[in-house]
Amino acid sequence: MAKKRILGVDPGTGICGFGVVEFALHKKPHMVTAGVISTPAHTPLADRLMDIYDSLNQIIDETQPDEVSIEKLFFNQNITTGISVAEARGVVLLVMKQRKLPISEYTPLQIKQSLTGYGRAEKKQMQEMVRQFLGMKDVVKPDDAADALAAAITHAMMTRAAYS
Repeated sequence: MAKKRILGVDPGTGICGFGVVEFALHKKPHMVTAGVISTPAHTPLADRLMDIYDSLNQIIDETQPDEVSIEKLFFNQNITTGISVAEARGVVLLVMKQRKLPISEYTPLQIKQSLTGYGRAEKKQMQEMVRQFLGMKDVVKPDDAADALAAAITHAMMTRAAYS
C-alpha cells in the first residue's frame, strides 16, 4: 500500500482524544487531523457515550482511516474514573468493529517507550516527540489529542506502516 491512514484514540468519557496520521512511501508522515471529543459533565453517561459514538463515526467518515490504534486502559487509584474510561473504550471498540477497521491496542508504557525510548516519559516529552515526528512547528494541544497521535505513531512503528 502506497499510503496508509491510522486513527489513534485516547479514550475517555469527558475528553476522548483522536488523531489521524497519514504515512506514505518515501514521504514524511503528516497529521491529517487531531482534536478531542468533549462531553459535558453532569450529563447522563448514556448521552455522553452516544456523543462519543456519533463523533467517532463522523471522524471516520471525514478522514477514512485504514486502521485504528487505541490506548489500553491503565487503572489509576480512582476506580470510578477507570470504569467510565472503560465504558468509553467499549464505545470506541464498538464503532471500530462496526466500521470493520482493524484495531490494535497499546499500553501507555508501550506508547511512551516507542516514541521516547523511555516508558515513564513525561507529558511534555511525549508532546515534543509527536511534534518532531510529524515535523510540526508547535506541539499539539490538548494533551489528549497528542496522546492519540502518539498511539497512531506507535502503531505505525510497531507494524512498519511508515515503511510499507
